[in-house]
Amino acid sequence: MTIEIVLNGKRVEVDGVRTVGDLLRLRNLNPRLVAVEHNGEIVPRDQYDQRELAPGDRLEIVHFVGGG
Repeated sequence: MTIEIVLNGKRVEVDGVRTVGDLLRLRNLNPRLVAVEHNGEIVPRDQYDQRELAPGDRLEIVHFVGGG
């Protein structure tokens, strides 16, 4: 099933994505290196595979970058 979500401020269509964890895998993102906000709420890492997505949901994904 294809749904439209807002990801980092841009409307995108994703296919076969049911959870936040599915979205991270689709985008090849390491869940240990990102923080996810779903509809204004920070999602704990251990809930990525349980947090279900619906059409129109708003997500922000922030990458952690090392440096000095």
